[in-house]
Amino acid sequence: MPAPSDVTTLRSFLGAVNFYGKFVREMHQLRHPLDKLLKKDAKFIWTQECQRAFSNIKRILQSNLLLTHYNPEHDIIVAGEASKTGIGAVIMHRFPNGSVKAIAHASKSLNQAEQNYSQIEKEALALVFACTKFHRMLWGRRFTLQTDHQPLLKVFGCKKGIPVHTANRLQRWALTLLGYDSRLINKHEKPDEEAVIAMVHAETDISSSLQDTLQHLPITFEMVLKATAKDPVLQKVKLYINNGWPTRSEAIPDTEVRPFYGRRESYSLVGDCVMMMNRVVIPKSLQKRIQKQIHQGHPGIERSKAIARGIVFWPQINNDIKDNVQRCSSCVSAAKSPPQASPQPWPSADGPWQRLHIDFAGPVEGFYYLVVVDSFTKWPEILQTRSPTSSTTIAFLRECFARFGIPTLIVTDNGSQFVSAMFRKFCEELGVVHLRTAPYHPQSNGQAERFVDTLKRSLKKIIGGGETSTATALQKFLHIYRSTQSAVLGGKSPDNMMLGRSMRTILDLLRPTCPPVRQQFKRNRTFEVGSPVYAKVYSTNDEWKWMPGVVLERIGNVNYNVLLDHQVGRRKVLRSHLDQMKIRSSDEPSAAEAPIQLNILMEEFNLQQPTIPVPFDGRNGSATVVQQPTDIVPEEQLFIPDNLPEHDEVPQIDDSYPDLEGTLRPDFQEPGPSSCSTPLQQRPRQSVRLPRKLDDYICY
Repeated sequence: MPAPSDVTTLRSFLGAVNFYGKFVREMHQLRHPLDKLLKKDAKFIWTQECQRAFSNIKRILQSNLLLTHYNPEHDIIVAGEASKTGIGAVIMHRFPNGSVKAIAHASKSLNQAEQNYSQIEKEALALVFACTKFHRMLWGRRFTLQTDHQPLLKVFGCKKGIPVHTANRLQRWALTLLGYDSRLINKHEKPDEEAVIAMVHAETDISSSLQDTLQHLPITFEMVLKATAKDPVLQKVKLYINNGWPTRSEAIPDTEVRPFYGRRESYSLVGDCVMMMNRVVIPKSLQKRIQKQIHQGHPGIERSKAIARGIVFWPQINNDIKDNVQRCSSCVSAAKSPPQASPQPWPSADGPWQRLHIDFAGPVEGFYYLVVVDSFTKWPEILQTRSPTSSTTIAFLRECFARFGIPTLIVTDNGSQFVSAMFRKFCEELGVVHLRTAPYHPQSNGQAERFVDTLKRSLKKIIGGGETSTATALQKFLHIYRSTQSAVLGGKSPDNMMLGRSMRTILDLLRPTCPPVRQQFKRNRTFEVGSPVYAKVYSTNDEWKWMPGVVLERIGNVNYNVLLDHQVGRRKVLRSHLDQMKIRSSDEPSAAEAPIQLNILMEEFNLQQPTIPVPFDGRNGSATVVQQPTDIVPEEQLFIPDNLPEHDEVPQIDDSYPDLEGTLRPDFQEPGPSSCSTPLQQRPRQSVRLPRKLDDYICY
């Protein structure tokens, strides 16, 4: 049978094997490498382990299995066994001659949760699995239940009942086993006396050998003598000591002997051992052991050198000791941290809002604070939140970027909010370079860390001063911090650097107030009184047309009263803005060529004419503007109807100059004594309520 080549053929093979699994002992262990290939998201890779499992299963299925048929007249034995990855069970018969043969086997692989059980729970699960698997052959019959786990005898085999302190899972399984007529035994037999004695003797021999090895670990002088006799380099050194050294080191052909030339006058022989003054020259074969012996107490480099300096010697001993100490993992793990490097300042930013330092502060009073500080202006932006997540951080940064623009670089630590894929995508979409500092080194983001410390201490002071709301305390802190001058900024405040102006504070109330200087607008176009013009006449807000007229008078700087040539509705005089007027050629006929009579105004404002007409100067052929008339017609002599309309269409008035005062004085000549031949009709004085449209006019 060829080995499976994919998952489909593997499933077919294991399906055939499952039929014979009840007759094979510990089938779950045999097929475990093959079961791993059937797991979800597992790649089908046929390894050597899989091939061995496949071959073992075929070999067992081809062998003569030691099985027997089930006979209820014989004694029944059920055993369970647990491993790290599965459990197995077997039901057996004990024959009268004492032999035991298996009837059937069963096995099961443990899932991930069952693999996390303790060992006693796995062994108990194996017993429960065995009883439930062979339920048809065990129900109503007495049998023996075997286990190799001694603690289970106290749980399932106790005649006093289930212990109260037993775990809930074991108690449930014990209740399951109470439905069977079983006798739980421990199948591990006691070892023979001879085996115990043999084990004790073996342990004694091993201890003796170990003690003997430990006694020979320290290097003695005799060991050095033997190693020196076998060392070819020291043998040549002994020859030079006895016969004399050459005058130059280059004359020594062996390069390993040349390092000894520098101290040639200090060498001597004690027996067959080479000495350098009072120090023993160690052969190369023993140098590693000597280094370990010197470094037993894990002294430092200099102390190790001091220990070796009075006893042993070989060329380059100082370098070898230094390398040995530096390679010691115990010394490296327990060594002090190297001296801190001098702080390196961040390069200065070229302008506001180019490099931002960001960090989270808190929790303070149950809130977290997202701090954003501009490195150039020291302008801070702070968000108070209870959820320091990536989405909250991105939403606040979008708001800041919409207000001040997108920066070039942002500096953060390695918090989960800043290392997420969402935050990385946010920076890539906006073209912002995200720089993260080294983990557990807050000094690299000192701008944000220093501001976080200032924020915490300031909030604690403000809240301790009587402020109950943390949000109000935060806004107070920001207002004061942004408007306070800083020596780092050259005596300027963050608001001045960021906004180009100083924010108004409560202390500005102490400054003397000056009247605001009104800006005078220079207008290029002006119209003189009597000039022919075109004025816009609106029928609705969006519909208008040009109507000819004449300027009656100028009201303020930009407003004019215009007398229209043709009456529009009930209007004859129109208030127009400079932008609603344009020049008209003087050749065109106009109402200014005829004298202006008082009846025009009376008709405009729905007033009845007096009995005596108002004279005008016919010689000039035009009306004149009278600044201060000497004689004004008394109000008693004016005939004013009782049914005056209270509201009418309001002339267009420019509200941009509410302090302007204007009067409409129709052009007429002052009447003389001979102008009135009969007295005016007298009527009783009564209160008159004028229309609102006449509030800015004075009628004569």
